[in-house]
Amino acid sequence: MRRVGTWIAVGGLLLSMSACGGGGGSDPESTGGQPAKAEALSVGFVAEPANLDFTATEGAAIPQALLVNVYEGLVKLDQDGKIQPLLAEKWEVSEDRKTYTFTLRQGVTFTNGAPFTADDVVFSLDRVKSDWKLKIKSQLDMVKDVEKKDDTTAVVTLDRPSNGFLYTMATRLGAMFSRTGVADLANQPVGTGPYKLGEWRRGDSIRLDANPSYWGTKPAIPGVTLKYFKDATAMNNAQLTGGIDVISSVQAPESLQQFADPNRFETIEGSTNGEVVLSMNNARPPFNDKKVRQAVRHAIDHKALLDTAWAGRGQLIGSMVPPTDPWYEDRTGDYPYDVAKAKELLGGKTYTVKMRIPNLPYAVAGAQVVKSQLAQVGITADIEPLEFPARWLDLVFTKGDYDLSIINHVEPRDMSIFANKTYYFGYDNPEYGKLLASADQGSEQEQTDDLKQAAKLLSEDAAADWLFGFPNLIVAKKGITGLPKNAISESFDFTGLAQQ
Repeated sequence: MRRVGTWIAVGGLLLSMSACGGGGGSDPESTGGQPAKAEALSVGFVAEPANLDFTATEGAAIPQALLVNVYEGLVKLDQDGKIQPLLAEKWEVSEDRKTYTFTLRQGVTFTNGAPFTADDVVFSLDRVKSDWKLKIKSQLDMVKDVEKKDDTTAVVTLDRPSNGFLYTMATRLGAMFSRTGVADLANQPVGTGPYKLGEWRRGDSIRLDANPSYWGTKPAIPGVTLKYFKDATAMNNAQLTGGIDVISSVQAPESLQQFADPNRFETIEGSTNGEVVLSMNNARPPFNDKKVRQAVRHAIDHKALLDTAWAGRGQLIGSMVPPTDPWYEDRTGDYPYDVAKAKELLGGKTYTVKMRIPNLPYAVAGAQVVKSQLAQVGITADIEPLEFPARWLDLVFTKGDYDLSIINHVEPRDMSIFANKTYYFGYDNPEYGKLLASADQGSEQEQTDDLKQAAKLLSEDAAADWLFGFPNLIVAKKGITGLPKNAISESFDFTGLAQQ
């Protein structure tokens, strides 16, 4: 969405790839009857992109598939959340922290054959302001000017110092586009990455093929199929029967025992940037009343919800900051579970509200628990599952036609979405925006201090409720290496995958 995950965060047949099936099986006849290493992998996902243009379409599904794999930026995030060179070999920052001079890699080409030069940097960053449709493009509002010094040098000038600029350049906003490759972004992505679009079977799968002209280390896996499932059980069964090789994100944590055989499977558990948010529409009754929002927060037994809805996997957080960020503080104590306090805040009033949720497993499971707990304090929540992403993005995210919702906001460092009063939360507190602005321009310590204060203010205002931090749970066929333990960025990075 901004974030859907998100961010908003935000699908039968497996495709054949090379000489192998999508499940990664090998052809004994091609190796004289001896088993061969699979030439392809299939990875299961739950949210299929509506199209392939992440410059105009909200949600996490498109960058999850294409960022880093097909599109690259000047920089990228490593597994520790550190900024590393990618299309820029290096960069220099001026003493006043307003000018960034990027030295670009040479010999890089887009998949349409066009060379990558500083002209493409200027084009791509200018295009964020002129052509991008997403609200998150405001994260690059500090960019004043982008200039080409020569073919391998691009200079970005900011109108103020910004701690967030380089980090933002590692997100989809920093993706580099070909000046001759943006005519049909919804269907034909053109990037510099190690993979290119092979085939998209809508409602089923997307195949990425290795880019033969890639400038860097060629991927060990020459083909990856992203296989989409609407049902967690179907995805689990596909993994158990060899129909897919990897479950990218386990959608039924209680089912992990099915994959306990270490001779067949490996389970990877780490963290993500995702905050599963119980969104409250601050812009209309009853949640334009702070006391009603506070009552909701006291009415939720978060530990019970996590245990019931997500088998205890994940972490309770209490605000819009994941534990991987330097300014994280445990804010779960701000609103302890207290039914009596919730009723007191409601003052004897009762409400019936519309809870419109995406038809995703965590949201459906969480909504049932929320509904039950809110009923104990006099709030009746009518649950309406919406097809995701299209219907949820239209009604909830774009039109704001909801009272409550649940969505996993997956984009990194996304506190800024609450500073935009037109965002679907409808939260409006100028003091919050001032803290974010101060944090962006201050020293490293000032940034941490200000963002801690911002997270505290957000929590105290009960701008939303934070159900839990979403875990990174991956199940893979034994022998697959290079899977990301921590989901730090918007991308599911296939570039390090290999098979033993």
